Amino acid sequence: MSVNITPGQHGGFSETGLRRVRDVLARHVESGKIPGLVALVSRGGHAHVEAIGTMRHGGGAPMRRDTIFRMASTTKPVTMAAAMVLLDECRLRLDDLVEPWLPELADRQVLKRVDGPLEDTIPARRPITVRDLVTSTFGLGMDLTALGTPIMDAVFERGIFSQSATAVAAPDEWMRQLATLPLMHQPGEHWQYQISNDLLGVLIARVTGQSFDTFLHERIFGPLGMKDTGFHVPAGKIDRLPPCYTPNPQTGEFTVWDEAVGGQYSTPPAFPSGGGGLVSTVDDYHAYFRMLLNGGIHEGERILSRPAVELMTTNCLTPEQNAARNDLARNNVHISFGQGQHGGWGYGMAVRTYRGDYAPIGQFGWDGGTGTTVYADPHNGLVGVLLTQVGLSLPAPAQLIHDFWTTLYQAIDD
Repeated sequence: MSVNITPGQHGGFSETGLRRVRDVLARHVESGKIPGLVALVSRGGHAHVEAIGTMRHGGGAPMRRDTIFRMASTTKPVTMAAAMVLLDECRLRLDDLVEPWLPELADRQVLKRVDGPLEDTIPARRPITVRDLVTSTFGLGMDLTALGTPIMDAVFERGIFSQSATAVAAPDEWMRQLATLPLMHQPGEHWQYQISNDLLGVLIARVTGQSFDTFLHERIFGPLGMKDTGFHVPAGKIDRLPPCYTPNPQTGEFTVWDEAVGGQYSTPPAFPSGGGGLVSTVDDYHAYFRMLLNGGIHEGERILSRPAVELMTTNCLTPEQNAARNDLARNNVHISFGQGQHGGWGYGMAVRTYRGDYAPIGQFGWDGGTGTTVYADPHNGLVGVLLTQVGLSLPAPAQLIHDFWTTLYQAIDD
């Protein structure tokens, strides 16, 4: 399925290159490891869409351009816009302490050793700031290299992070549980994954007096026309949501992680996760990332200030803050399947600071554990979105993501 490309006009992509994009994506579907996918690539005002395969493993309805996917961690770059709205309006400042809105985070204790007992702590050197949350450096987060330690076990046991959206408590209870845990690192010391973004959702709700979901719809989704984006799929659209699979890492056998009807995303969650809770479509995400490429403007309407966009999409980590992240990406490829080798991190997304593959320095975006990827590239004026329904329990979705970006870049024709 190819859309919006007229003969002789390929929006800065070669016809041969676009054919290779389709052929490589189709090869992954034909392998049997990816039931279906939807991809969108654009330059300037031209978009090209491929919908290949089926909604379910083993057959069923075909993938369509308006299929709705669980965005997982590709939620992060989008929900960060809500924080930027509050910074633009001076309702938050980067170096404000978060304690007035998040009193649960006052007087933090920090583990003496990341793998040590939870009670073996020292006081935090300083309070937690808004900057610590937007840069994911407040001191606690998911660490795949620390699985099995007391602190990571406690994060899972207390529902601070869950692989099931329905298992997370409502925000106030979630904060109460979080407050029982020490930090893993001193505030501002280390980049750590996920929990900062979920905390931001709670902060935004408390600052605005609205639910995080409502604020996002009013200030981001509505103005951008992101009509299929939210934290659940209404009953009238549930037929557009495929099941989500996490293949068995040992056997490769397809296991359903979440069904559509009656599943985790069929009703509004108690906790709208800024770290991984959105559902969306290729067109909705394209609208958001084109807005970022346009310096915060969508169809003549300003959504974010240009400096806010520049701040989000520029590396903001020191080498010391970023060391653990780079170490995971480069030296634990058996855990990350080679994902995350970008060099830098902005607000809620990766930023390329060195030329490690086909993408140029300055490209920004992120990937999701349900087999999603979305990046924008200011140098080439390019956006790419690839959505699947297969989780990263095996290398296959990560390999698909790598091949999508390689073929997208080889298709550029100026």
